[in-house]
Amino acid sequence: MEILGTIIKRGLTFRKNIGKVRRKSSGAKQQRKSLLKLLTKARYTQFGEKFEFDSILLATHPEQMFQKMVPIYDYDKIFNEWWHKALKNEADVCWPGKIKYFALSSGTSGAPSKQIPVTSSMLRAMRKTSIRQVMSLTNYGFSEEFFQKGVLIVGGSSNLQNMGHYYQGDLSGINATKMPFWTSPFYKPGKEIVKLRDWNTKIEEIVNHAPEWDIAMITGVPAWNQIIIEKIVEKYKLKNIHDLWPNLQVFIYGGVAIGPYLKSFEKLFGKKVHYLETYLASEGFLAYQSHKDVKGMELILDNGIFMEFIPFNENNFNSDGSLKANPEVKLIEEVQEDIEYAILISTNAGAWRYMIGDTVKFTSIEHNEIIITGRTKHFLSLCGEHLSVDNMTQAVQNLSVELNMPIKEFTVAGTVNGSNFGHHWFLALENTPVSEEILAQKLDQYLKELNDDYAVERKHALQNIKLQAVPTGKFYEWMEKKGKLGSQNKFPRVIHNNHYTDWVHFLNGGG
Repeated sequence: MEILGTIIKRGLTFRKNIGKVRRKSSGAKQQRKSLLKLLTKARYTQFGEKFEFDSILLATHPEQMFQKMVPIYDYDKIFNEWWHKALKNEADVCWPGKIKYFALSSGTSGAPSKQIPVTSSMLRAMRKTSIRQVMSLTNYGFSEEFFQKGVLIVGGSSNLQNMGHYYQGDLSGINATKMPFWTSPFYKPGKEIVKLRDWNTKIEEIVNHAPEWDIAMITGVPAWNQIIIEKIVEKYKLKNIHDLWPNLQVFIYGGVAIGPYLKSFEKLFGKKVHYLETYLASEGFLAYQSHKDVKGMELILDNGIFMEFIPFNENNFNSDGSLKANPEVKLIEEVQEDIEYAILISTNAGAWRYMIGDTVKFTSIEHNEIIITGRTKHFLSLCGEHLSVDNMTQAVQNLSVELNMPIKEFTVAGTVNGSNFGHHWFLALENTPVSEEILAQKLDQYLKELNDDYAVERKHALQNIKLQAVPTGKFYEWMEKKGKLGSQNKFPRVIHNNHYTDWVHFLNGGG
């Protein structure tokens, strides 16, 4: 293992130096090359023939022609028009060949989960980006010993659902089935535990085997790792996790902001741990934090994804976050720092001008570094529940039908109490036939049915679901108090921070 660690570090350093030469190429050139590769590969697909990829490839300015010829898609539009064909085993729909894997991701109100196509090209690109991210660890001055230790990856089950002509599951589970053989000495919790579908059993097995491992790096959603580390510390009566894993130095996370978890992790860690953010979506690996002491993540511009950016403002988006007709769209060379953008991606899995739903700001144009600022529509994800307004609206509508009572307004806030997370719901209801506790249970059940991630998190980190019935008029009184009463203003579906405090104070008679 000592020799292997030395070889890995030296190899990573060598490849990093090669990468410096590659990054001298401008982001615009990298993106044009990426687009041309995507168009060339997909030119004979149904999508490529409909939108004349051959003509785009011959254009003097292929990026502008691509924008002119190909419409913008969100999930519902591209699934209903194209991806559903691949799900039915049609070949050459949006990408050459048949799609063998679909990643399940939080869905809209119309379906419990989105089904995102995953191709061999996409998996290879993600592995390549993952290697680059590991290469970036040489910037932190870790010893060769660090690269000999284990990596705990907390993700979905590799025991995928066999749907006949394709498999589906979490993207992390799909990736787990494709791990290179040379990672076996380092990769934890190992193939047998990763196969487990039941999260409680998987966590229990990780906790049971924890003393057998020497972990230097953990990766995954913060909430899951927090729960696992808490259980390990409790079971083995440790002061902190470094009593068991003294070499733990890196936590690579994604999916949610790390801020709410930092105080909890400070209690669980006995030494300094570097927190590195990644932007790994079900549609592709877009960015990662590549250097020490930088806030932003570096976009991956030369590895199978072409990106466009729509300024997230009232000129391009309606008040509910939906895209207006003919929005202004920017290329990588046209963006500016500190302006919020919605991202469009075209990928080697057959997503084309696909609005992923996230909003970002550039923290460095020179290094193509971004931070994620939110979603194009209201969204709630404290611990990975990924609850969209579509999910919320559908659940409230279902409850309204069941009660046979109108619910004209609602809002929800995320709450944090130590390591426990919760949702505080406010529904516009008068004279409800059942108690608020029963209403909360009913709403909770509808949300579980609509959103797989929410259902999973309700078994673990998302502990407290509270519902408060509020007279409808109170919503409008509060809007008037804020100077926002009128047809162009709507009560926010997700209420945050000081607005939540003000709202509760107002309902308690504080004016």
